[in-house]
Amino acid sequence: MTEYKKGKIVKGSITGIEKYGIFVNLDNYYSGLIHISEISNGFVKDINDYVKIGETIYAKVLDVDEAENHVKLSIKDIDYRIRKNVNKFSNIKEVGTGFVALKKNREKWIRKKLQELA
Repeated sequence: MTEYKKGKIVKGSITGIEKYGIFVNLDNYYSGLIHISEISNGFVKDINDYVKIGETIYAKVLDVDEAENHVKLSIKDIDYRIRKNVNKFSNIKEVGTGFVALKKNREKWIRKKLQELA
């Protein structure tokens, strides 16, 4: 019995791209196909605009063929991109003073805000 169930989100790598769909390797036993109609709700002119061979993505299981070890997949309406540990704060440099600025200015900022509210 497979771990792939209808509706489950699975991870796989792109092994091929044809005009009609995307081939996905899921594990040593199962492969899948994302038909062009399951890529986007809009018109798909070029599948290569969505994925690249070798890329690892998430996909939603639509159907499983146990006899053929084949899974029908979709990337419609899901965030299929796998993010590589993107640190959105990587460009922020530490100044070395820690909370010194806060401690130094806290009372002044509180007084200023109280005056604005009064």
